[in-house]
Amino acid sequence: MLITPLLVLVFLAIIGFYVVTVYNRLVTLRNRFKNAFAQIDVQLKRRYDLIPNLVEVSKGYIKHERETLEAVTAARNQASTAVQKAAANPANVTAMQGLMGAETMLTGALGRLFAVVEAYPDLKANQNMMQLMEELSSTENKVSFARQAYNDSVMVYNTTRESFPDMLIANPFGFTAAQLFEITAPTEREAPKVAF
Repeated sequence: MLITPLLVLVFLAIIGFYVVTVYNRLVTLRNRFKNAFAQIDVQLKRRYDLIPNLVEVSKGYIKHERETLEAVTAARNQASTAVQKAAANPANVTAMQGLMGAETMLTGALGRLFAVVEAYPDLKANQNMMQLMEELSSTENKVSFARQAYNDSVMVYNTTRESFPDMLIANPFGFTAAQLFEITAPTEREAPKVAF
């Protein structure tokens, strides 16, 4: 008689231990992908900080291309706002999609600026412009690596939360799916050309 209640208590303790273990693993994985997004955030902010300098150096040479410079500045501001929203909660699908769209627009605007720069040999030879372009190219590579690390973390988190029996714990405790940082426009799949 005494063995049955003892077995029930042992069984409940095992289930409780399992729930705590899965919950803690999901928290760890969620924090890992949020940290990975923070690394993207750092690199994107560096990128956004370089763009105004690039525009300033270009202004003296590209007087007739004001629309291009304004488009780059506007796209940079929109992307900067989008990254702040996504950084607040990287698990927010809408914020991540907004960031991806803003990044696509910024990449397109930078591509147009680089095409205009090609037409101005004096600007291409400017030491400040060459240095800014090199820094931007380096930052683009760092953004790519940070995106890969983020997407890897999201994949592990999403796989864990969708796997049986972990999903029995994930869903009731509110562990929602995280959004990958995907490239939506084919033109964004290529890094901006910054070679002179």
